[in-house]
Amino acid sequence: MNIYIAFWRVVIVGSELCSKLSMGGIDEVDAKLLECLKSNGRLSIRELSKVVGRSPSVVYSRLKRLEKMGVIRGYTALINYQLLGYEVHALTLLQVEGEHITDVEKLLAREPNVRAVFDITGEYDVAIITVFSSVSDLDAFIKKMLKVPYIKRSVTNLVLRVVKDEPHIDVSISRSTKTR
Repeated sequence: MNIYIAFWRVVIVGSELCSKLSMGGIDEVDAKLLECLKSNGRLSIRELSKVVGRSPSVVYSRLKRLEKMGVIRGYTALINYQLLGYEVHALTLLQVEGEHITDVEKLLAREPNVRAVFDITGEYDVAIITVFSSVSDLDAFIKKMLKVPYIKRSVTNLVLRVVKDEPHIDVSISRSTKTR
């Protein structure tokens, strides 16, 4: 079996970045480094230094600082799961007994086919995004999930077509200051 890896990317915490940008903790060079790494997380320090116009030692120091600040959480591969047979995407909304929302979120976050868990407002308390290789696997997951006594109700929607599924947004300095 061949495993196809789309790109190497950097995992960046969006809300943390915005707050650090507004506090002045990140400048245009840092933002440029982040933009470069988002599109190609395999760039070497030397290649990054050429792009941002700083010495390799400065780039290294800045990356280490961004990692320490928690802006860069890690470096990972973006895998095309569809090529590996995971073609069933689902969005599930859950109503959970109020005092157990956090417990249910932690339980769901440990499930291997759960890509994301969101604590949300509105009629439902939790939203999860899952990916499975078959509808029967999704069905088994839903039945397992509904055995959790604190889940009162669920609504699962199958994704017919993925239009956009990108882990990154534009974090440039100019964009973040326009929204303040």
